[in-house]
Amino acid sequence: MRRAMATASRPGLFATKPAEELIEAAEGSSLRRAVGALDLTALGIGAIIGTGIFVIIGEAIADSGPGIVISFVLAGVTCIFSALCYAELASTLPVSGSAYTYAYATMGELVAWIIGWDLILEYGVAVAAVAVGWGAYLKELLDSLFGITLPASIADPPGEGGSVNVPAVVLVAAVAALLISGVRQSARVNTIMVVVKVGVLLFFIAVAATAFTGDNFSPFAPNGFSGIESAAALIFFAYIGFDAVSTGSEESKEPGRDLPIAIIGSLVIATVIYILVAVVAIGALPADQLAGQDAPLAVALSEGAGISWGADIVAFGALVAIASVTLTVLFGQTRVSFAMARDGLLPRRLSKVWERTRTPALLTLLFAVPAAALAAFAPLAEIAELVNIGTLFAFFLVNVGVIVLRRAKPDLERGFRVPLVPLLPILGAALCVYLMTKLTAETWLRFGVWMALGLLIYAVYGYRNSSLRAARESG
Repeated sequence: MRRAMATASRPGLFATKPAEELIEAAEGSSLRRAVGALDLTALGIGAIIGTGIFVIIGEAIADSGPGIVISFVLAGVTCIFSALCYAELASTLPVSGSAYTYAYATMGELVAWIIGWDLILEYGVAVAAVAVGWGAYLKELLDSLFGITLPASIADPPGEGGSVNVPAVVLVAAVAALLISGVRQSARVNTIMVVVKVGVLLFFIAVAATAFTGDNFSPFAPNGFSGIESAAALIFFAYIGFDAVSTGSEESKEPGRDLPIAIIGSLVIATVIYILVAVVAIGALPADQLAGQDAPLAVALSEGAGISWGADIVAFGALVAIASVTLTVLFGQTRVSFAMARDGLLPRRLSKVWERTRTPALLTLLFAVPAAALAAFAPLAEIAELVNIGTLFAFFLVNVGVIVLRRAKPDLERGFRVPLVPLLPILGAALCVYLMTKLTAETWLRFGVWMALGLLIYAVYGYRNSSLRAARESG
């Protein structure tokens, strides 16, 4: 195997890991195969629907006005192309690691490291970003139901009246404990939370529609199409998560069939719900009154529809939704890092699985602590944009990876095939670049610093300890 691998791989920094070896490693994985298509679809919906629709819409609508409906469509279309590519690669290479693993098989170790380091940023910062929004809804619900007023200093995001976001820290800690307890338990709890939050959003759509006023859609785009574009770049955060489905490949019972269903299905369901929610929210309350709200959907019901008890239900749904996203995104981060550690690019001891629960407990704790700290002290809007640029970069490489793997391994068994290759992947990659250009210079600077740090770590540690390189040299 080692000699065959040495022959198949390109030399140096761009050495690729053969697809057959990746699949063989997954088949011998110490992780437990305990989830099916329904669990994976719930994982995708759980990762997608959360802070993006319950909180970020209040940030983005200031740029777009009612045109945020188009912003949702634009961001959704961008994701659809990438989702198709994720579905093909996940069904072909059903291995923990998501885009990191796909890059290793198609574009080589250096690119794999870059995308893996990028995913650590995406998932880690996303955990913090979604947890930040939890405090605002918790504060509103406790005040409305029980008359308990949490001080803004410990419940609001920093930069918006808060000093340290204590509820966000509590949420991340609880989610980490659940993930360590086992994948089956985590999947069951997540499925319950997904049912609750989808039910709450359907409730919101039905109730807010009773106060619908078409006049609220004029002017439709007060800042022109540039405002819609800027909002789409930020609202893209609402779609992040379907890629987390692919990180569960080694815990899927039938990955070749279940992963494509879950990836595409979760994205389609979320997109339809998002567009309906945006339309009825603006119909119930003008966009300028939703702008800047920490809990925009609850406000739409209480002030637009005059239904305060409905706002309480939405606030409860938001708490459940954000908890679900935190769970699934932290799950995704640990599985990507698990794959990198198993390949030697991160310390191999991190890939050890706790025998009692068959979960990477050390990795979960390692990433939960900094995520909780970031959630405690970072403003929401800034970290949301940092998540977006990391995700768009990952999506770009996944689109490219489909084209490369089709050429390099045309006969490899694929459970799903993207139609019209290379046209659709090229369109998907172009749309990712397009939305990345709409992000701020500060976001690009932070992203550049993170990637430079990653390259330094690879040069000092990853390159020297790579399992692939060790096998080539000994073979």
